[in-house]
Amino acid sequence: MQMEPSDQRLAKQAALGDGDAFATLLARHYDRVFALAFRMSGLRAEAEDLTQDICAALPAKLTRFDGHAQFTTWLYRVVVNAAHDRRRRQASHARAADGWGDWELSRQAANAETAERIDWLTRAMRALPEDLRDTLALVLDDMTHAEVGEVLDVSEGTVSWRVSEAKKRLKDLKEKEENA
Repeated sequence: MQMEPSDQRLAKQAALGDGDAFATLLARHYDRVFALAFRMSGLRAEAEDLTQDICAALPAKLTRFDGHAQFTTWLYRVVVNAAHDRRRRQASHARAADGWGDWELSRQAANAETAERIDWLTRAMRALPEDLRDTLALVLDDMTHAEVGEVLDVSEGTVSWRVSEAKKRLKDLKEKEENA
């Protein structure tokens, strides 16, 4: 009976150019990466693009994986950083596109229609501040508060507070929608 190699071992092998090790890592973690990207962005197409970008950059990033953290914790940090980078780029593009007239208005309207089709929780999470949304997205991916704290580089207590605050805000939003 042969044991499955650990994520740490596969990451080290992949960093040295082992394509099979890289493929195994992707097979194990692709769904998690996509799910987190979706929860952070709230849009399927955006999550698909983000996941593809992460997978393309991962071979180079693996050379910097030192094995001190769990591979999944390190990988979540890669996803969070990539999502933050994408948001910053989009904000820059939006500022640059300001004033493009009808074309930009049409594009924004199409994005709004797409957002309307997303389920309630995803829409509601998008209304949360980024720190609360990112924290909740990681917790919803079955990470412990300690693991989330490590990924986001905050204390476990901060993670607990953010989750509590996010729950309060989501509850208030739900009540407002029901009373409207």
